[in-house]
Amino acid sequence: MKILFVVCGEGLGHASRCLHLGHYLHQQGHTVHFAGYGKSYNFMEQHKCSNLHRTHREVCLEGENGFFSLKKTLWCSKWIMYDMMRSGLSVRRLIREHHFDCVVCDTMYGGVLAARLEKTPVVFITNQNHFNGPNGATNPVWKTLNFLIRRYIRISNKVIIPDYPAPDTISEYNIVIPKGEENRYAFTGPFYEFDPARYTYAQETIFTSFGGEPYKLPMYQMLKKISDRRKDLFFDVFYTGTVLPDSSDNFVTHGYVPDLYEHLARAKIAIVHGGLTTLHEALLFEKPVLIIMDPNHPEQQNNAKKIVDMGAGTSIDGRHATLDMLEKKIAETMTCCPRPFRLVHASINGRKNATGVIITVAKHRQP
Repeated sequence: MKILFVVCGEGLGHASRCLHLGHYLHQQGHTVHFAGYGKSYNFMEQHKCSNLHRTHREVCLEGENGFFSLKKTLWCSKWIMYDMMRSGLSVRRLIREHHFDCVVCDTMYGGVLAARLEKTPVVFITNQNHFNGPNGATNPVWKTLNFLIRRYIRISNKVIIPDYPAPDTISEYNIVIPKGEENRYAFTGPFYEFDPARYTYAQETIFTSFGGEPYKLPMYQMLKKISDRRKDLFFDVFYTGTVLPDSSDNFVTHGYVPDLYEHLARAKIAIVHGGLTTLHEALLFEKPVLIIMDPNHPEQQNNAKKIVDMGAGTSIDGRHATLDMLEKKIAETMTCCPRPFRLVHASINGRKNATGVIITVAKHRQP
């Protein structure tokens, strides 16, 4: 069958997991195409992804002083309806040109409507259909957004949650399945291809990665100051933005690397921003995490709550992340002992489960 993945360009987690799943589908004899924009497009291009197409941006994430800014994001995304229409039209052109059997949209909304208009089966991948603040706090904006999103993704034939079933669902507080729609949602497990025997494990570094958004640079610079006064700590730092923080003897920065897992395997702890993909990877390598949460980013806050509940790490609100507080949190995180997670992962073949969902949906394509 011929499958098109349409991938959100904000952050690298969407592209990473879709590449894993697409590779598996290709191994099963299916033809796979990818479409994306921004950092996801660049990431897929760096991985020498074949059948790669560029689509229109739907949303724009913005920040300031090292953190995500909801106000700036909303302003930057003020033309979102127009941008979604352009995104949908670009996907529709691809469907008409290549005659796909199924479209898989990873947090890309325009492609869902485009597929249905072309009578092509569509699967939606997401790890968040519910927005709320810390401890479940809500407001009229969140309530409206929750209603609109859950109504819209009903257009898709099936919704895949790339996370473990309960009680190990990291995105537990970000997912609400409407009553009567339980059969439309599938918790498949993550899509990662993971062979622990390939890697050399150690407890040497502090793995640090916040993605490539320019507004994250001040947080890297703060950690650089900690490295300057703590020569006993070695920071292994990853940033896909255009300007890397300066390296030193114990603060080594990297741009794109072909295999991030080689570095994660050597870490004592991982300092991350709380995205689902990164947290899954840390759990698989059984590394405690320190999550530095963006103050107005509900997905990160909810993921962090679950990780703390599991005893797999610590978290801190970015607004309170002073040098002294971060140094204390690093020490606290080093005392955490995540439970072994490889057996959980091995018992749930997420790529196989997700492939089963996609192919089942694709078989119902109207002639």
